[in-house]
Amino acid sequence: MKSAQSIKELQQLVGNQIAAEAEKIGKTNPVNLYQPIDYTLNMGGKRLRPVMLLLACDLFSGDVQNALPAAIAVEVFHNFTLLHDDIMDHAEIRRNRPAVHKKYSENVAILSGDAMSIKAYQYLLTVDHPNIQEVTRLFSKTAIEVCEGQQYDMDFETRLDVSIDEYLEMIRLKTAVLIAGSFKMGALLGNASQEDAERLYQFGINLGLAFQLQDDLLDVFADQNKFGKKIGGDIIANKKTFLLLQALASANREQKAELQDWIDRKEFNPEEKINAVKNIYIDLKLQHISQQKSNELYQKAMEEIDAINVHSDRKQAIIKLAQMIMKREK
Repeated sequence: MKSAQSIKELQQLVGNQIAAEAEKIGKTNPVNLYQPIDYTLNMGGKRLRPVMLLLACDLFSGDVQNALPAAIAVEVFHNFTLLHDDIMDHAEIRRNRPAVHKKYSENVAILSGDAMSIKAYQYLLTVDHPNIQEVTRLFSKTAIEVCEGQQYDMDFETRLDVSIDEYLEMIRLKTAVLIAGSFKMGALLGNASQEDAERLYQFGINLGLAFQLQDDLLDVFADQNKFGKKIGGDIIANKKTFLLLQALASANREQKAELQDWIDRKEFNPEEKINAVKNIYIDLKLQHISQQKSNELYQKAMEEIDAINVHSDRKQAIIKLAQMIMKREK
């Protein structure tokens, strides 16, 4: 049995392939449709989701090179969602560069994003594997669930009665299913058993939930230069994050009134709002509570991967990737 490939090797493989595809796309007409895609794909990033797919394929000694187009499909789809998310969230910065809708226009970002979603399927359908129909069905299921999660996220903007369980379901759809789907697609392309493929999916769900809770924390408490996007965006947008929902549930009367006042205000100084809400979170020790919940979900993920019927040595790269995700710069 060949040795497992490293995260670094797979990141390089994906990065080289993305660069080659972006160069081809950037030279395609109409330029105003395809240049923003080139710009997006060249923004960088850790390429975590395609690496997850390839690591899962390699875990079961599958043909990583044959699975590469599926990994590219996942990355292109993920970046398409970011184009549209940035418009809906009014986010101006992505990976320390102007978001596509700010560099070009909203209309351009919408149409280029649409093209990316279609291109993702074009890459996926070049994979030659007996399980490609099942992989494509999973990809489609994942894609529509991501849209459902985004809709719930938008619905929550106008609701004050969102429960923590509803929030966790929203982030399962918006974030975790793409991570889980990437792992399971790779497992299927690696000829894993249905049981092991499902375990890897559940591993991805729990890791994805833990990842999003960590992301919520970083949005408030991170160093902006290390995080790669503007801090406090969730607070400015009144996003119903775990932190805000927990604050509304546990705040005293004065804290709750202050939170509600900031939520209701139409005009405010952004830095003042961020600092005021952040101080309430600190007073309520929500950084610790949120981190504890994230850690619990991470442990559930580890239990799933422990149960997979593969020698533990071959699991180390996936475990290392999970650890890397959970120890991002703050």
